[in-house]
Amino acid sequence: MPLEIVRAKTGFCFGVKRAIDIISKAAAERGQVETLTPIVHNQQVMDRLAGLGVRVAASLDDVRGGAVAIGSHGVAPEVEAEMRRRFPDVIDTTCHSVHRAQLAARRFAEDGLYVVVYGEADHPEVRGILGYAGNQGVATLDVASLTDLPKRLGVLSQTTQIPERFNRFAAALIDAALTRGAEIRFIDTICHDIPDRQKAALEVARKVDLMLVVGSHTSANTNHLVDLCATVTRTLLVETAAQLDPADLEGVRRVGLTAGASTAPETIEEVVEQLNSL
Repeated sequence: MPLEIVRAKTGFCFGVKRAIDIISKAAAERGQVETLTPIVHNQQVMDRLAGLGVRVAASLDDVRGGAVAIGSHGVAPEVEAEMRRRFPDVIDTTCHSVHRAQLAARRFAEDGLYVVVYGEADHPEVRGILGYAGNQGVATLDVASLTDLPKRLGVLSQTTQIPERFNRFAAALIDAALTRGAEIRFIDTICHDIPDRQKAALEVARKVDLMLVVGSHTSANTNHLVDLCATVTRTLLVETAAQLDPADLEGVRRVGLTAGASTAPETIEEVVEQLNSL
């Protein structure tokens, strides 16, 4: 029997498409543009941008020209200030949803609240958000790791987190903190594309023998899709069609397909073509 492919929501999210459009135009106009971090967390996209003249600098000291870009995940305000001090041409591709989270962190800090970010502490987006809090905050995925917190807290989320998990985190934080007479404020900073993409993927995952998530291992939203789909069916993450192993499809009649928000449509179609050839 031929393999049936059931597709969920795929394609670039608005923030990723905007960032790619901005940096592509900048590279075409200037000949070369450097970025402090990858514009998006997808190697295939970055490889294509490299062909247009986009180079990823290891640090500000590694920037060789005068045009440097901020990636879609944003940077801390002190990093941006240093970039603008050192380089005449700074291109900002920060996602609007990320910038909203940055401003929320700043407002919390200005109001005297200690900022708690539900997110991955080493992720560039989260580091940037904490920078907007004046580094008066912490990032974690586990309430149990939070000890000796101030009584006034401002809580928000990394934009790509799973809403239900943030809700559980918030409830646990309330249980832990309100016993100390704390004041806690929350702002929903999860990007609307993320829950829509997750819901669509989960609906497909419930109907198939195997779920394939196409995207990068370094992409937070892609990894969350994998975690979510794996709660209901066998799920694999592949970055490219070349990573598909026929052995993984033995006994599979229906395969579901979704992709991270930074996965190029061309990469997704290559995976579909490979599946159809197996």
